[in-house]
Amino acid sequence: MQILTFDIGGTLIKSAMYDENLGLLDCYEHEYPRAGVEGVLAILRQEIRKNEKDFDAIGISTAGLVDAEKGEIIFCSDAIPGYTGTLLKAILESETRHPVFIMNDVNAAALGEGAFGSGKDFKNYVCLTYGTSIGGAIVIDDKIYGGKSGYAGEIGHIVTHLGGKHCVCGRKGCYTEYASVTALLNKCRAIDYRIRDGFDIFANFENPHIKAEIDMWIDEVVHGLTTVCHIFDPEAIILGGGIMKEKYLTDEISRKLRKDVMPGYENVAVLPAALGNKAGLMGAAENVLRHLKND
Repeated sequence: MQILTFDIGGTLIKSAMYDENLGLLDCYEHEYPRAGVEGVLAILRQEIRKNEKDFDAIGISTAGLVDAEKGEIIFCSDAIPGYTGTLLKAILESETRHPVFIMNDVNAAALGEGAFGSGKDFKNYVCLTYGTSIGGAIVIDDKIYGGKSGYAGEIGHIVTHLGGKHCVCGRKGCYTEYASVTALLNKCRAIDYRIRDGFDIFANFENPHIKAEIDMWIDEVVHGLTTVCHIFDPEAIILGGGIMKEKYLTDEISRKLRKDVMPGYENVAVLPAALGNKAGLMGAAENVLRHLKND
């Protein structure tokens, strides 16, 4: 089976062909030709035309809240203007006559890690991505747990600081305001304005002021993960985002988490994500395979 896969983000779209025997083939990154939903559709249609005789189904991982059954974008930030409300599945199925399966990007990454990456040895795990904000996905018995409406996993918006900083969601004290990479960057830039990203932070690791900020940020990360452990008792926590490739972070998060949780919860494995920026594409392909094999 050949699956045309897409991973739709706020700044670019990744595409690839997934072959059931060979894996991901011909991976590309596409910059938006124009802003918003029309830019999204332009790239998707371009790649569909280019590959129209070579695939059996389409799998999509996308930013935003997604009704996976209807294939509708329930909500997306202004990063993709006009995307909210888009009936993406219906549009593409009517144009291609191929089945289309769509899911949220963090859920897709979690599915990908479970099938091909750090989650292969576990049936119950939580996957979090740390970047501009914090995304979360919950896997129970090898399946994405969506909750009543399919939107479960917004771990970035658990409140870790009552009455704390204002969050983009309109509430105060959300985990993402304290434990995202954005939060760490803001702290480190106050020390050295030349710091631009996570790579720069760890290039300055020997600076005692920077290291102190990293260690305090780790405490914030662990603060939220402690709650995750006590609620879900997962076999593993998989940490995504480029910064989590730093061994110091995953080692310290694991060490501190084991000390913070109640007795009985300390055996959780803490692992960096393995698939990098291909996790969404791999998860989108796995989502298609699961649906078509169950039909």
